[in-house]
Formats: sequence, structure tokens, C-alpha cells
Amino acid sequence: MTGEFKIYTKTGDDGTTGLVGGSRVKKFDLRLESYGTVDELNACIGVIRSYEIDGEIKKQLHQIQHKLFNIGSRLASDEKGEEYTASLLVKNEDIEMLEKAIDVFNEQLPDLRNFILPGGELSAAQCHVARTICRRAERRILEFAEQAPVQSELIKYMNRLSDYLFVLARKLSFDKGVEETTWEY
Repeated sequence: MTGEFKIYTKTGDDGTTGLVGGSRVKKFDLRLESYGTVDELNACIGVIRSYEIDGEIKKQLHQIQHKLFNIGSRLASDEKGEEYTASLLVKNEDIEMLEKAIDVFNEQLPDLRNFILPGGELSAAQCHVARTICRRAERRILEFAEQAPVQSELIKYMNRLSDYLFVLARKLSFDKGVEETTWEY
């Protein structure tokens, strides 16, 4: 991005916002719910990165944040804007990165035999919050996909990301010696 970036434009004072490509929609539009929830997830992952956690995990989370920004940009693009954001597509390699990380984490963890309650160590608890936001983002995106085309890999990425965040929560608790609390039914 070049030049000065003005924080307030006053163009949204009428309850609309501009999409990448120039069209305007209401701020409660399902498209905005989709990319707004992705933005909320990105902020939550930023909180996780602020904790004292393994440097390699911080790098993964940083990469995920960039990918989420790309996803938000794609979702915020109208037909005309798609040419500007075409290079921001989710690739199979992005999904595979999450899957590989999940597999590596799982190799280090005890087998999961029960549902676990969200909580534990603070960074792990924040991962559980991020996971639930990710699931909500996925639901909003799927709903939006009923109205407009959404890249299938983008949807897969969001689904896999929630799995990643769940396993990451387990790993962070395990690494810090905090026992998981299982659901008692």
C-alpha cells in the first residue's frame, strides 16, 4: 500500500460500506458478516501470538493471519474487484500446511478419548475462543456462498483452520503441563 491511508472517510456514515471493486452494500450484508467474522478471528489469533508460545507456532499463526487477510479481501470483492484480488486465492498447499501442523501436534499429544471443555492454560483457552469464531466464520461464509460464488478451497481452509486451532489448544496446554478437563456427562 502506498501513500497516506486515511482512517475515516465518512462514506460509511449512511450505513453502507464499499467493496473491493467499488460497489456499496449495507453494513449488515451477509458478505460483511462473512469477512467481518474472518477479521474478528484474525484479531483473536493476534492475541494468541502475543502469548509466550513456541516461535515456530508464532510463525505459523503469522502466516495464518496473512491468509485470513487474503480471505477477507476475497470475500470483500465484488465482481469487478475479483480481478484485483485474484492472486489471493487459497491454494491446496495452504490447507496442507494446516494438516501437516495438526499431524505434528497430534503425534506429541495423548490420545483424545473424551470431549474436552474449553479452557486450560491462557493461550490454549484463547485458541478455543478462536476456534469458535472460526466455526462461526465458516457458517457465515457457507451462507454467503448460497448467494455468490466462493472458492471451495477457501471453505476447506476455514474448516481445517478450526481443527488446527483445537489441536493447537491441546498442544499449548500439554506443553505447559496443564491438564485438560474432560466433559463429564
